[in-house]
Amino acid sequence: MKCVILQPSYIPWRGYFHQIAKADVFVFYDDVQYDKRGWRNRNRIKTPHGTQWLTIPVHSQGAQTHHIPINEIPICWDNHWNKDHYLTLESAYAKAPFFQRYKPLLQDFYTREPELLADFTIDTTLALARALGIKGTEFLRSSSLDVGGSKSDRLIHILSLLGADHYISGPSARDYVEAHKFEAAGIRLEYMHYDYPDYPQLYPPFDPQVSILDLMFMTGPQALDYILEPEKS
Repeated sequence: MKCVILQPSYIPWRGYFHQIAKADVFVFYDDVQYDKRGWRNRNRIKTPHGTQWLTIPVHSQGAQTHHIPINEIPICWDNHWNKDHYLTLESAYAKAPFFQRYKPLLQDFYTREPELLADFTIDTTLALARALGIKGTEFLRSSSLDVGGSKSDRLIHILSLLGADHYISGPSARDYVEAHKFEAAGIRLEYMHYDYPDYPQLYPPFDPQVSILDLMFMTGPQALDYILEPEKS
């Protein structure tokens, strides 16, 4: 059984959904330390004025924020950032071929006001996976598994609990994953290769590392082909 364990992110790029599509079980790693400058609460989109960040504001407690797990990070609702994000996306992509196809999905996302960041980002990721046509993947949260340990040991505990014998990881993990421990546990390690074809974007030059929304707005029902097709060739 193939498993991916990955931190929840805000409207992630296509590599994230590639991992979802490859997994039999996808675990949102939501009870590990929140990384303040990572992808948990922000992502990038294309606009007429260049690449722009969309960032969900969260309640910060200074240095202490770094000791809070992702699933306990509260969203800051002091202003209507959700409306701003929707209007920014609408302004940037109104002329995209398939924006209208996904507009109701966006409107649903940005009328919600959940208390916690992970609830919002996980729910939107699940909705986007469905909209892409990804089927057959089971989703879990690590916080529901009550598994202890740290680093590679904790990953192996999760995989063993789920009965997984094949772990799919991002390529940067090669620098810190203790491969010998996975081998000893009888778990095959696979590292992702992100080699995707370009697709038309409204605002050149091409940027491959923007939110999945860009690909969906531009290619519609063919979006998944731009993620999985290189694997078939």
